[in-house]
Amino acid sequence: MNSTGKPREACGLFAICNHQEAARLSYFGLYALQHRGQESAGIAVANNNTITAHKRMGLVPDIFKKNDLDQLQGKSAIGHVRYSTTGSSVLSNAQPFIVRHSNKSYAIAHNGNIVNAHILKNKLEESGSIFQTTMDSEIFLHLFVKNLHLGFEQAIIDAVSKLKGAYSFVVLTSREEIIGIKDPNGFRPLCLGKLNNNYILASETCALDLVQAELVRELDPGEIVLINKEGVKTIKPGTASKSHFCIFEFIYFARPDSVFLGKNVYQVRKSHGKCLAREAPVEADLVMPFPDSGTYAALGYSEESGIPFEMAMIRNHYVGRTFIQPTQSMRDFGVRVKLNPIKKLLKGKDIIIIEDSIIRGTTVKTRVKALRELGVKKIHLRVSGPPHRYPCHYGIDFSTRGELIAAKKSTEDLKKFLHLDSLHYLSLDGLLKSTGIPDPENNFCKACFDGCYPVNFDNKLAKDCLEKND
Repeated sequence: MNSTGKPREACGLFAICNHQEAARLSYFGLYALQHRGQESAGIAVANNNTITAHKRMGLVPDIFKKNDLDQLQGKSAIGHVRYSTTGSSVLSNAQPFIVRHSNKSYAIAHNGNIVNAHILKNKLEESGSIFQTTMDSEIFLHLFVKNLHLGFEQAIIDAVSKLKGAYSFVVLTSREEIIGIKDPNGFRPLCLGKLNNNYILASETCALDLVQAELVRELDPGEIVLINKEGVKTIKPGTASKSHFCIFEFIYFARPDSVFLGKNVYQVRKSHGKCLAREAPVEADLVMPFPDSGTYAALGYSEESGIPFEMAMIRNHYVGRTFIQPTQSMRDFGVRVKLNPIKKLLKGKDIIIIEDSIIRGTTVKTRVKALRELGVKKIHLRVSGPPHRYPCHYGIDFSTRGELIAAKKSTEDLKKFLHLDSLHYLSLDGLLKSTGIPDPENNFCKACFDGCYPVNFDNKLAKDCLEKND
């Protein structure tokens, strides 16, 4: 969980095959996906039957300079931006991760969380495997190389069949091939794009837009694509289930200019806000977001309700991840350095604040308190998703129920805790219908809202996550 109390997701992926500027295009792809992970980044390239990589802790523009990209010679590349949900925040866990086996090299980058990773790792270690990292994505490569005697494609299929959980992989081989793999439930996004005659894989379509590639399609749940100089080959091992795409991509994670399941994220978030206005109308002088998370739902709420939309909180876009700490007398500095209210617009007004989620509630409480002190008359909070009451085991960092304030407090109790005049969450039914996706009940993972987990995990893990800090 970051300093804003917002959830963080695992990673962003980019891969390109057979392009003269593979490393440079990967850099731009990762730049577009920076919102998916700010902990570390890396690019691996294949050239002359070897794979080389450059990866560091930090943000993409700080890690890659022109000289770094010039040294990454090769026509095929994969890239990764990371926020860890498994494994420590150290350079050895930065991706892409590279292994060498029988005079060949393989690199992998992963988005998601393998829920049986601990079981598989124990079995592999018992059979002699030595792990270099604490990442669950390393497990796939161990399974893969152990089965290469079955043939390249079958080794991939056999390795994937042993994994449970959420995963989108991009893999690079020293033969300059790239492979895209999506789990059978389709939890995490991965799309196929094309730049002239070169194929690209990316977590979000916004990365394709930046490099001026066209979207071909999104990968299906359980699909494996093999890409080389000859083109694209699709393998569907027959393990796919119905889609359980993470609905939180639409609510919070993805960039608003991206497209999932044929729907633009910006328009879906506006639709959530419109539905929220119909479900929970209230009289007020203005509708406002806490930038940037609630902005698009707030636009929808304003449009549906007819109440004016105002950007009454101004965000400082130049705040880095660290800054010099103020003296004790400068209360709530961490909040105020990022967001500053427009006093004349807010004083004496009744306002509606739109948020996309409340996880711990601490940041919202601090901001509401500041608005009260400013002289705001009434504060109504509307949330463009249902209450988060259950932990996520598939790659989002609220992994224990004790972290979720809605699991411990009723909506009425939470309203009092946050010192609000009213509080309303978008209903689960309203959330699903306002995506515009046909049969939404059978297309999304909603476990963080309803506790119905599409993929089982061992009982000890479930018990620890549900009961810790309860």
